[in-house]
Amino acid sequence: MPLSPIGDIVRQSPAGVGAFNVIQLEHATAIVAGAESLGLPVVLQISENCVRYHGALEPIALGALAVARRAAVPVAVHLDHATDRALVEEAVELGLGSVMYDASALPDEDNVRTTAEVAAWCHGRGVWVEAELGEVGGKDGVHAPGARTKPHEAVDYVARTGVDALAVAVGTSHAMTTKSAELDLGLIAELRGAVPVPLVLHGSSGVPDDTLRAAVRHGMKKINIATHLNKAFTGAIRDYLGHDERVVDPRKYVKAGRDAVSREVSHLLGVLAG
Repeated sequence: MPLSPIGDIVRQSPAGVGAFNVIQLEHATAIVAGAESLGLPVVLQISENCVRYHGALEPIALGALAVARRAAVPVAVHLDHATDRALVEEAVELGLGSVMYDASALPDEDNVRTTAEVAAWCHGRGVWVEAELGEVGGKDGVHAPGARTKPHEAVDYVARTGVDALAVAVGTSHAMTTKSAELDLGLIAELRGAVPVPLVLHGSSGVPDDTLRAAVRHGMKKINIATHLNKAFTGAIRDYLGHDERVVDPRKYVKAGRDAVSREVSHLLGVLAG
């Protein structure tokens, strides 16, 4: 199946769209297998941290693109949380159809200016752009339930930057290992009514299933999940090795991790589908 633009997946899906972070090739194959088991579209995300881990974007990006092209369901490959414009440009050249350009750590006016420049450059090449107004709480792993996006500021930001989707702060935090986030569902509904582009929920690993369903009902469209899958992957490998200290073939224990990720993706896509 040809690569699917993320914009088409978001527009055509009646429910929330699952966007899962890839760290190794096994993550990409597991995520797609989980989506195929339900016949649902999915987004493979490659973060700037992942690029740093591999030492370059190209190897993991080309691997993810190859997995996406062979999938039996629509799959988009997306660059997540890129702060470096050069990385955005490389991703586009490699064939990624969407990027998140993250200038949220900059002063507001610099964020608007640089994001608008990146969005214009990407749109000239048919690439979909996600961005973030101010920092979504907890990029350092600290739960910051007080972080909130103001609707009037979100509307202004989208108008001035021309982005295609907006990550908003509504109570989640990055890198949560417990499902204890409390979302402001009223704010999600208010943002959905005011902002003319799809809303993105970052830090979704910390959100209970019922709350994820409610977030989608109230207007969230793209749901980013990474840490929860990493927990499943690591836990399955730890369990496998704990039961067989003699194993040395990584295909055996990594497969256990891959299968665990696939199961979690199937479960989560089912949650987002309502």
